[in-house]
Amino acid sequence: MKPSRKVSVRIPGSTSNCGAGFDSLGIAVDINNVITVTSVDGSYLVQAERESDGKAQAMVVEAAALFFKQTKREPFGFQFRIEGNVPSARGLGSSVTVRAGIIAALDVLSDTRITRQQIVSMVTELEGHPDNAAASILGGFCVARADPSTGVYIDSIRVDVPHDLVFVTASSLLEVSTNVSRGTLPSKLPYFDAVRSINSAVYLVAAMTTGNYDRLSHAVSDFMHEPYRLPGIPGAAEAIAAGVKAGAYTGWLSGSGSSVMCVCRSELGDIVLAAMRKVYVDNDQLCEAAVLRADNSGLHLA
Repeated sequence: MKPSRKVSVRIPGSTSNCGAGFDSLGIAVDINNVITVTSVDGSYLVQAERESDGKAQAMVVEAAALFFKQTKREPFGFQFRIEGNVPSARGLGSSVTVRAGIIAALDVLSDTRITRQQIVSMVTELEGHPDNAAASILGGFCVARADPSTGVYIDSIRVDVPHDLVFVTASSLLEVSTNVSRGTLPSKLPYFDAVRSINSAVYLVAAMTTGNYDRLSHAVSDFMHEPYRLPGIPGAAEAIAAGVKAGAYTGWLSGSGSSVMCVCRSELGDIVLAAMRKVYVDNDQLCEAAVLRADNSGLHLA
């Protein structure tokens, strides 16, 4: 019998879209999941070490199948464990942490030595979009590019985000499925809504990549997905508005929600947090909120 081997991978959560950067922009933030994979001798079997990990079973099996298919390595059985503080179905990239963590751990156990960009490509295939995948795996602020015809991941451009820029996140305890949320989006957009969103997205990219963060003030607006998603998330739009009124540069719906994110300098983090939290408390809603910073490291062995 071959001795079992164990690998743990730490991967940060992320906020995506960043306003109008739909399926393109992402920022890794300093909440993390640790995915531990232990090889098991014998037949090919994938199982959770703990019953609480059962809901991730399908994602793990799917990620492992893609890894073995693309690397052409012989599949082997393994157990997995998921630990950390990236909440599920809150628009903070939890599914990416699971899928990327499994692929990265299997890479080490198989000694395939695939690149981070290859991991982004695999996870993008599973997710259907590269924004969270690029940010969580590569770290920092990422602009990800996919083939416009096939959706296949092509490349990312990333920049570090300074420690004194914080991302204040708040959400009700409502879980939002990305697939279900995408069902609320229209099949067509008014032409000038698309134009206004493109203008906002490229301006945000310019501010983030040049470090002119003050230029973000009141500069982020979206007409592609937030008008259709925010009404279904009680308190979300009001929390963004409260955060901006309290001094944040701007704010957006994180991914498909339910989390919202406001961006500000670190000295205003607690003030913005209190203002956003108050919206939920005043409406008798349970709320989870935190002041987060960017994670510039991305995926790495724990």
